[in-house]
Amino acid sequence: MIERREGDEMLRLSLMDGQARVMLCETTAMCQRAADIHGATPVCTAAMGRLMTATAFLGVMMKGENESVTVTVKGGGPMGTLVAVANHGDLKVCADDPRVELPLREDGKLDVGGAVGRDGRMSVVKDLGLREPYIGQCELVSGELGVDFANYFTVSEQQPSLVSLGVLVNGDAVLKAGGLLIQPMPGCEEATLEQLELRSPMFASISREMTYAPKEELLEDWFRGMEPELLERVPLRYHCGCSRKRMEKALISLGRKELQGLIDDDRGAELGCHFCHSHYDFDTQALRELLIRASRA
Repeated sequence: MIERREGDEMLRLSLMDGQARVMLCETTAMCQRAADIHGATPVCTAAMGRLMTATAFLGVMMKGENESVTVTVKGGGPMGTLVAVANHGDLKVCADDPRVELPLREDGKLDVGGAVGRDGRMSVVKDLGLREPYIGQCELVSGELGVDFANYFTVSEQQPSLVSLGVLVNGDAVLKAGGLLIQPMPGCEEATLEQLELRSPMFASISREMTYAPKEELLEDWFRGMEPELLERVPLRYHCGCSRKRMEKALISLGRKELQGLIDDDRGAELGCHFCHSHYDFDTQALRELLIRASRA
């Protein structure tokens, strides 16, 4: 029996002695944090929450502590561009317009695909600490993001995958959020694939399933008879990591000419973070000090 724990985290498992791998995460608290920071409407909360949840899969797969992955979705919808970043278990997200409101779909569900859009691309940039980052891209399929991430894994990483994402929202409150990733590994037997296909309907409404039972209990029920083995548990949280020092580096990177122009204007500079909405003010004297540092570089 898998030990039960509360809070946002990623569970990594293997099935049938390594024939398939499973990642199940709860992301309720970090989705609520994103909704609060961005003042998001329910449909935008669902979209950003799904994007963060799927990006968490990619983040936990990264090996090094300083490695990160950035997922950008440009679907042509009214939310504009969506961006999520993961550094292992630390996640953050933003969107051009997180306050879009849309009517419910005919089936009564939030129209995430309408908010994100379906005419565009998803790009994944993995910073592995090497000279050049890994970049993968694929066309959007539905804008609902679960199918889109499954398509990304299959097309860009040549890894057939089942992806289920869910964010259950009631007004401003995120009741439950999470996701499931299942990937057959090389040498996976046909019988194992058949079992996964037979059980796939159980994973369709994952956020609702997670309101009925703890995630550990769901794993045991879903994969009973398939020898589920827990390999790792990784805490997840919404964490930006921006700082005044990073903003100073951003200003210095503008170059001496741009910095001198800001100084000549004598109005200072204000930089804001898209992910946490923190603001950093630099008066003219602070800009002069940065210019000195830029001249020494």
